[in-house]
Amino acid sequence: MTMQPEARIVAAHDVGDAPLHVVLVEPEIPPNTGNIARMCAATGCALHLIEPLGFQIDDRALKRAGLDYWPAVRLVLHPSLDAFLAAFPVARCWWIETTGAAPYASAAFARGDALVFGKETGALPQALLDAHRDRTLRIPMRGEAVRSINLSTAAGIVTYAALAALDFPGLT
Repeated sequence: MTMQPEARIVAAHDVGDAPLHVVLVEPEIPPNTGNIARMCAATGCALHLIEPLGFQIDDRALKRAGLDYWPAVRLVLHPSLDAFLAAFPVARCWWIETTGAAPYASAAFARGDALVFGKETGALPQALLDAHRDRTLRIPMRGEAVRSINLSTAAGIVTYAALAALDFPGLT
């Protein structure tokens, strides 16, 4: 019997041992979230989804993108960005945005940090970015060529860079 994604929802305090926390703020496209969930299953990172979501957690496309890896994903669902910020220390968050102050490769990642990504069609709240400018990161790219990189690609780039900085904890 395959476990449905919604059956994997855990409390924020149950993922404190995760090497990293991948946080998606209001994700809209099920295959992106499914791909990121698969990466989290492969790496042991916790996946935090912040509502509202642009899909149902049991969405067929979401399950298809995550394939049979959902049982290995530790999924935390937050009703809002404010609820996430109340549950997670903001000083441990890295805000990934095209306007980030520094390239992701220059960050001093630490075990237990959160990598926070905005939704596919919009940026993270500007007030939040302004308040934490020193913890905003960007993925360098040719700005004249594209506006941004696909969410699941961006999450993979930054997550694996952070894991490399931590010497790939628990991975072989």
